[in-house]
Formats: sequence, C-alpha cells, structure tokens
Amino acid sequence: MRIGRIIERTRAEGPGLRFAVWVQGCPFHCPGCYAETLQDPDGGQEVSADRVIEQIRLVRSEIEGVTLLGGEPFVQAAELAEVASASHAMGLSVLTFTGFLHEELLSHGTPEQKALLSHTDVLLDGQYIEAKRDLSRPLIGSENQRYVFLSGRYSLPDLLSCKNRMELRVDKNGVILLNGMGDFAEVEKRLCRDNFIKGDRMHAIHRL
Repeated sequence: MRIGRIIERTRAEGPGLRFAVWVQGCPFHCPGCYAETLQDPDGGQEVSADRVIEQIRLVRSEIEGVTLLGGEPFVQAAELAEVASASHAMGLSVLTFTGFLHEELLSHGTPEQKALLSHTDVLLDGQYIEAKRDLSRPLIGSENQRYVFLSGRYSLPDLLSCKNRMELRVDKNGVILLNGMGDFAEVEKRLCRDNFIKGDRMHAIHRL
C-alpha cells in the first residue's frame, strides 16, 4: 500500500497516545484540503501491511490505539483491514477517517471496505467542505462530518473530551512536520514571523 507518513506516537489524532498512519492517494480532492500532498496516489512510498503491523507491535504497550487517515483509507481497504484487524487482536482501538459516508460504505462498499469497517471502532466520515469549515468539534473540520460509533469502545463524550491540538516535529532533513487539527495557516505565519523558518526553509513545512 502507498503510505504518506507514519507517526508512531501522537496525541493529536484521537483519544490517548496513538499510532497514526497517513495513506497516500485520495479521489475527492476537496477544495481547501489541509493535506494536499497526500492526494497524489503515486506519492509516498510502498509499504506492506505486515511491516506496519510489526511497527505497531513494537510500541503497542505504549499506545491506546491506531488512527488511519490520509489520503483516503478506504481506497486501500484490503491492506488497512489487515492492519486494523491485527491492531484489534493486540487490544488496541482503531479510528478511521474517510471522505465516504458510512451509509455508502455499507450499501456499496467492497468486501475489503466492509472488512475495514468491521475492525473500526469510530469512523469519522464525510468530505471536508470549505464553506462549512468548523473546528468546534475535536478531530473534524467541517459541519457535515460525523463521528460514527461502530463498537462500544468509545462514546461521544470520549471524542468530545479530545482537545484539538497540533504537533510540530522537525525531521533529519530540516523539514517541519505539522499534524493535528487547528489553524495551520496561522501556525505557518507565526513560524515565519518569529524567524523559526529562514531563507530557503520557508517552503519546508509539510502538513499531515
């Protein structure tokens, strides 16, 4: 499967400390998408489900769950269903983000997409609509998007208790990585204004 990036420990992508997998490729191309770099299906790198599962296994004692996002996870549902199933077998929770609606996946989804659904505890569904931008609820960015609870692992108060936050990392090449939910443009403006980013590194911000 094509993977844009993996963060093994993050507190910005759901309840508790989580292992987050951003898949590469998305068919929706929503205007205003915060993760345009993840839309290209030929970007990222090829990674096997077994390799991702092994990475999760190495940190499973430290984390509460796994978050699948992107990109569009349900375009690569077969491999991610394996990852989600293995995560459940380790006692971890699974959150999956999608631009598809839950009802669409139930009625028209492939067997692989339904398998991924069956190993998802909370589905965060719906395309991002820029005209309905709303950051008042944790983890989702527009009014139309929903939390769909597919197991008893979490409830609405659990999700609402998550605080929107952004995390900043600098990789070995000096690229600044931002993930989470918030006003990315304002953060980027501040980084530039405060001279955190200088010269030819002005372009070196990568949103997840």
